[in-house]
Amino acid sequence: MDPRRKRLLYRCQHCGMKENDILLGRFAGAHIGDLSEQQMDQLEALLQQGDNDLYNWITGKTPVPAALDLDLMAWLKKFNNAH
Repeated sequence: MDPRRKRLLYRCQHCGMKENDILLGRFAGAHIGDLSEQQMDQLEALLQQGDNDLYNWITGKTPVPAALDLDLMAWLKKFNNAH
C-alpha cells in the first residue's frame, strides 16, 4: 500500500470521535485500495471537517454541503447504510 493510502486509512480509523472512527474506518478498511486520486482528495477534504458535521452527513441527519456532496460521500453513505 502506498504511503498516501496508509495515511488516509490511519486517519479514517483515528478521526477523534469514536463513531466516525467506526464509520470511516470500516469504509476505508474495505475500499482504500479502490479509491482514485480524486476520491482520495475528496476523502482528505472530508477529514478536515468537524466531527459532528461529518457524522451527521454520513448518517443523513443533515444535508451535505454541495462542495462536499461528491461521489465519495455518496459511496460512503451507501456503504454505511448497508452495514
